[in-house]
Amino acid sequence: MQFASQHVEMLQDAPFFRESGNGPGVVCIHSNASTSSQWRALTDRLSPRFRVFAADSIGAGKSPAWPANRAVTLRDEVALLEPVFAAAGHPFFLVGHSYGAAVALIAALSFPDRIRAMVLYEPTLFAVLEQESPAQPAANGIRSAADDAAKSIRANDPMAAGERFIDYWMGDGAWQSMPDARRAQIAGSMHNVAGWARALFTEPTPLRDFAGLDIPVLYVLGARSPASTHGVARLLTGVLPSVTVLEFTDLGHMGPVTHPDVVNEAVEAFLLRN
Repeated sequence: MQFASQHVEMLQDAPFFRESGNGPGVVCIHSNASTSSQWRALTDRLSPRFRVFAADSIGAGKSPAWPANRAVTLRDEVALLEPVFAAAGHPFFLVGHSYGAAVALIAALSFPDRIRAMVLYEPTLFAVLEQESPAQPAANGIRSAADDAAKSIRANDPMAAGERFIDYWMGDGAWQSMPDARRAQIAGSMHNVAGWARALFTEPTPLRDFAGLDIPVLYVLGARSPASTHGVARLLTGVLPSVTVLEFTDLGHMGPVTHPDVVNEAVEAFLLRN
């Protein structure tokens, strides 16, 4: 099935998004160093039964650039996506991966009555770890990786930044095994790495607020993922009131990209149940 593409007129605050299919709305939010194209396979799978929207976040793909004059928050990401949420109808499903799953959580808190159900693959909401215990070991790995990547950006070496970032998430050597075109795309996004980390570590929402999200949530984990994401999962799954946890033994943090068929089958089954 063709992956249809649509974007609203590119005003300063308007996102680029792709749209395909018919049925209940599903909004998909991608991970760091990625774009809406991450969701091509899921869109193809869901389009016969759902109307799928995949948007580029701030500074990604064809959406507005990361602003130079201020720090971006997760709420800014939610605000950018408001036209997509409106187009998805009421209520709609949310699917998010990594940074995109953190954005999805804040969106759900902002308007819970509009969300039918939500799939989260390892939201990187590191702020909840900071709230529990600042600079705890579970968060130190990603903090160090993000700091090192930001230093490489300041040294005008985006390829080194990309390598540090990707090898943290996917394991040593993952960067070198990637095709050149993919490495170039990721390196081009690394100028945002300090902003991503700031938004995820400083999000002010207290953990207890997520206890009020009484909507069905499928929380997906990869057993091979870093300690940081498992630490976030420990806290969030302990308070989300209607959560189902699914862990894939052989997957890591980038499971939706490396093993889309496995992950997308679970996503589709959950959406059809809800």
